[in-house]
Amino acid sequence: MTPRATLTDDLFAPEVIADPYGYFGQLREVEPVHWNARFGLWLVTGYDELVWILRHHELFSSAVIKEVAAPAYPPVDPADLPLFDEIRDFRANQLVEQDRPEHLHMRGVVHGYFTPKAMERWRPFVRAAVAELLDGVRPNGSMDVLTELAAPLPVRIIAEMMGVPYRDRDHLRALADGILYINRGESYRLRPLMEAVRGIVDYAAPLVEKRIGCPGADFISVLAEGETRGIFSRHQVLVNTGLLLFAGHETTMNLICNGMLAFIRNPDQWERLRADPEGMARRATEECLRYDPPVKSTQRIAADDVAIAGKTIRRGEPLRWIMAAANRDPAVFADPDTFDIGRQPNPHISFGSGIHYCLGATLARIEGQEIFRGLAERFPRFELATDRIEYQPSLQFRSVKSLPVRWVA
Repeated sequence: MTPRATLTDDLFAPEVIADPYGYFGQLREVEPVHWNARFGLWLVTGYDELVWILRHHELFSSAVIKEVAAPAYPPVDPADLPLFDEIRDFRANQLVEQDRPEHLHMRGVVHGYFTPKAMERWRPFVRAAVAELLDGVRPNGSMDVLTELAAPLPVRIIAEMMGVPYRDRDHLRALADGILYINRGESYRLRPLMEAVRGIVDYAAPLVEKRIGCPGADFISVLAEGETRGIFSRHQVLVNTGLLLFAGHETTMNLICNGMLAFIRNPDQWERLRADPEGMARRATEECLRYDPPVKSTQRIAADDVAIAGKTIRRGEPLRWIMAAANRDPAVFADPDTFDIGRQPNPHISFGSGIHYCLGATLARIEGQEIFRGLAERFPRFELATDRIEYQPSLQFRSVKSLPVRWVA
């Protein structure tokens, strides 16, 4: 029996967006390296196959946006198509789209800012921000986790990291919300996305100019130093400021919302966390990252002919590896479809591996730990305030459209 006989080839089908684990799990069991003719790309769903690819970065290029001239999908309004090239330029100049040696030099500029030791110094700030947000919503009896908790928290942290004035925080959040349209399927999405991209470039430009002459300890100063050293162009400094705003915003939002939903649907695990919030927060966050990760998949291009799992991926062919499927591979994880916050070991690959391992992994973990600890210390039990959870139509991200909840004694 072939995957084609049992599975749709439409990766944006409603059932695939709603339940990627069922779909990609079936594909993993039948054909862990599979060619999807409809979208013209390879899908890699097996854990061992994915880890092998991550450890052979020289065989797979990250410059997908630059090299693959695919049309916008889902389709966009024809009048907005001229904006597509501008969006491609924004994405193609980001650090995550570079190969060595450029990637090595660029990452070397910012790596020191994101070391675990450096990020751990942000924990008191994160904890205070979490406390302020949770204490603010607690009297209300309900909230939309997405808009009232998951969205404002990372923007507060990113704004502080960028060294922007407190009064500009709401403006920065509006720009971050606009950049999230990069992950959506509305036909009009290029307009708010481009408005946000231009907005962050315009906002950051004078800050960069100031940091060139008078650097500080903030992230924009780090990027500006990269320009001074001739590693970043000014355009790349501005684009990667936007990358911090987008990547830090989107992934943390998804971690918080997806984790909350897992706890609501698994009340026994919520009680385990409530029994020891400080002690269980780290393992709980790791299980949230494994069970329903913020990023479902990442794309690459084969830089050479590659033989893997009995298939040959030809040079120039795109592939997309599905972390969400690999994280539930029964060959690696016992009872993989069970949400278990005591799971140990938990070798999930939600942050990737190798030279492209997520720079913000430690910060994301700190944010998750402080959120889930803070929630467990304050609230006895949550329940959904809706009968239906909907997700943004994206191959890359696992993002709810909203998450209304209420708490009960």
